Amino acid sequence: MADTPTPNHVHFHSAGVSVVFATGEDRLPRLLYWGASLGELSDAELGAIETAQMPPFDHNPNDQVWNVSILPEFEAGWLGRPGLEGSRDGRDWSPAFRVVGTSVHRDAPTEDGRTADRLRAVARDDHAELSLELTVDLLSTGLLRARASVTNTGEAYRVDAVRIVLPVPSLADELLDFTGRHLMERVPQRCAFPVGLHAREQRGGRTGLDAAHLLIAGRGGFGFRDGEVWGAHVAFSGNQSLYAERLYNGARALGGGELLQSGEIVLARGESYTSPWFYGAYGDGLDEMAARFHAHVRSGRAYPAGPRPVVVNSWEAVYFNHDIDVLGELVDRAAEVGAERFVLDDGWFGSRRDDHSGLGDWTVSPEVWPDGLHPLIKRVKERGMDFGLWVEPEMVNLDSDLARAHPEWLFSVGGRVGYSSRYQHVLDLTHPGAYAHIRDALLALLDEYDIAYLKWDHNRTLVEAGHAPEGRPAIHGQTLAVYRLMDELRAAHAGLEIESCASGSGRVDLGILEHVQRVWGSDTNDPVERQQINRYLKLLVPPELIGAHVGPSPSHTTGRTQTLQFRAQTAVWCHLGIEIDLRTVSPEEFAQLAAWVAFYREHRHLLHGGTVVNADHPDDAIWVSGVVSPDHREAWYGVATLRRSVTWPPGPARLPGLAEEVRYVATLPDGIQPAATGMPLPEWTRAPRAMTGAVLGRAGVALPRLLPETGQVIHAREA
Repeated sequence: MADTPTPNHVHFHSAGVSVVFATGEDRLPRLLYWGASLGELSDAELGAIETAQMPPFDHNPNDQVWNVSILPEFEAGWLGRPGLEGSRDGRDWSPAFRVVGTSVHRDAPTEDGRTADRLRAVARDDHAELSLELTVDLLSTGLLRARASVTNTGEAYRVDAVRIVLPVPSLADELLDFTGRHLMERVPQRCAFPVGLHAREQRGGRTGLDAAHLLIAGRGGFGFRDGEVWGAHVAFSGNQSLYAERLYNGARALGGGELLQSGEIVLARGESYTSPWFYGAYGDGLDEMAARFHAHVRSGRAYPAGPRPVVVNSWEAVYFNHDIDVLGELVDRAAEVGAERFVLDDGWFGSRRDDHSGLGDWTVSPEVWPDGLHPLIKRVKERGMDFGLWVEPEMVNLDSDLARAHPEWLFSVGGRVGYSSRYQHVLDLTHPGAYAHIRDALLALLDEYDIAYLKWDHNRTLVEAGHAPEGRPAIHGQTLAVYRLMDELRAAHAGLEIESCASGSGRVDLGILEHVQRVWGSDTNDPVERQQINRYLKLLVPPELIGAHVGPSPSHTTGRTQTLQFRAQTAVWCHLGIEIDLRTVSPEEFAQLAAWVAFYREHRHLLHGGTVVNADHPDDAIWVSGVVSPDHREAWYGVATLRRSVTWPPGPARLPGLAEEVRYVATLPDGIQPAATGMPLPEWTRAPRAMTGAVLGRAGVALPRLLPETGQVIHAREA
């Protein structure tokens, strides 16, 4: 790492992305440019960027704000949401920070083990008795990120918000973000970039089933393969705010940060508050943007070692009905189908025979398991699999030994514990005693049993998360406590993996991904719903970290009936699991499922190590996606028909991501049984011939005729 003198303009460029900052005049850094690489530029050329963009000022400069600080201030003429909101009993609410030190570090190792070009500015407002440290990284992946740390040097100061703001160009005239609900997460929604505020806020103490996920601004009509896009994400698993703002004076920006509750952060003299990282990703199309996030997650310290094992989970097979003989049969069938990990879900502990009681009592139930979990784990290990266990450490039933012994450890406001959800309340891990109790209980389990994996659930929102007895808001501290608890468990048990589950994908963000090795995609295994959920989760999360299971038919969550082929083809692109009572599967379906497991195990090095691609097919009833190997010599594509097309044939499907000059042969693979519809196949499948990546990616291939809710896998290999 080398410090370099800080000029009036700073240019970072990496992985095809450039960012240019103005840093002079003792003002906080202003982002002048963020987009495709500008190449090497001299100091004079960088200065010319600022000059070229400066509008002709009229009599009121506030009407033409143009180079905004990434932590914008009222004092500088910014009329949108300010970067810092707070006060000292109504005073010092509009600070005017002046930079007292700036440093630039090239190829610097970061605190989280990555490499970045880093700009750091230290500023203060002596009158307001506040100091600020602003850190901006352009990571080696091309991701831009920033955070701010505010320190109080006077009497108590209440922090209401700390926001990072990244300006985007005026050609970004369309917004994409996401909404959803239980069993139907990651529903995309688009709109024009309006004048005013487009804000998405989460107040439930977790990222949210209806989370914005990403807020993306782009050139109108952008798709997966083309169209410039700028995406933003708050790397925090508690309350958060993500927004797009367009002012009357033409300024457009993406902003966000932690959403603090009233009085949650009050800084005594010398205390600091540091915001979460706010990430920005530029790309020519959504696929390029997503590839930056994937590379970032794959470089993280929490990223799992080794191939992602095939999982069999007991939940939809037996629910709460734990019986050693039944589960033993399920273990045997799991091994026969090719599974590598067996997970015992809810119902193994305390009085937990249903969801009314027992949460918080993390000891094995002697009623159900008189010999403990040892017999089951022994059988799992003898069949060549590792063992996983479901837990929900942040939750508690009122009907539990823990709640009866320590009611003061439950979140409480106004002397009440509030309403229950799924018969449960939330355990306040900011209480040292509560934290120690849960940590020690989980460590005792991990010490006694050979547990490789914890499915860590979080099945309700935090509505009145007050720290007893005074009831001060505590979601900020709760979130950090969960991070710390996960890290402590993994530090004590090397190799332990944790999955973030929260009623499905209710806690998926770059914050939690620094601590877990898998996220649960959704509580629904219906492949129609999962096609959409998985596709859009992959804008942020690499596929190998997204849990996707082959569920039963009819689906337990939607009642739909689908072929095993379609269920398996939908799940196989992510971290494959099975959530069927394998004892009841017909011999024919069992053999087919085993073939899909074998396919996954053979090809997961590519499925989980390649570049995710999606075709922008004009018929929205047909989705084409795939993974291309890093050397561009091989690719696998999945075609899914979600409903009937208005016209047929729908036109050729492009196979994106291949090297244009390389010649490939595209085939329909044997063994995993393409959709058995009896429909005729296109001519190219009968006598495959070599075609260049340019032909396959631009002209495309005719699709097999597929019924609704069926699919097809296409393999492309260098000729």
